[in-house]
Amino acid sequence: MAAPNIDIYTKFACPFCVRAKQLLSAKGSSFNEYDITAGGEKRDEMLARAPDARTVPQFFIGDHYV
Repeated sequence: MAAPNIDIYTKFACPFCVRAKQLLSAKGSSFNEYDITAGGEKRDEMLARAPDARTVPQFFIGDHYV
């Protein structure tokens, strides 16, 4: 069984984002990081996936919002 895809949306210099990435790495999890500091289409994608999300980090495991 393959591990689910983990997506994390972050911003530059966010201490919570840094810690979340450290935790995932320490657990041996691979993840896709999307920096939304400047906004753009990845920020729009995050808001489409989690409409009430206004802070980072935001996590998705597969299609499940964490």
